[in-house]
Amino acid sequence: MAKKIYVGNLPFETTEGQLREMFEQYGSVHSVEVITDRDTGRSRGFAFVEMENDDAAAAISALNGTEVGGRALKVNEAKPQQDRGGGGGGGGGRRQRRY
Repeated sequence: MAKKIYVGNLPFETTEGQLREMFEQYGSVHSVEVITDRDTGRSRGFAFVEMENDDAAAAISALNGTEVGGRALKVNEAKPQQDRGGGGGGGGGRRQRRY
């Protein structure tokens, strides 16, 4: 079974290829996703890596606190995504006054 790993405090120029290479030292990597800003496309400084459970545990313990580009990485098991609600909003239009 695969485990999702959170990788935080990444230098903004870190690529998915570099992360894959870093994590493959500890086992097979299923996926790597560097999270980018929706408007600018620039990295937001964190990513998710998916690996097998045993490999993930080894990678987390080995890489947490490792310095990359002058920044100490924060590597731990990803928490399930919170439901932040959705939709909503709307409104805006003009209201007509009745006399």
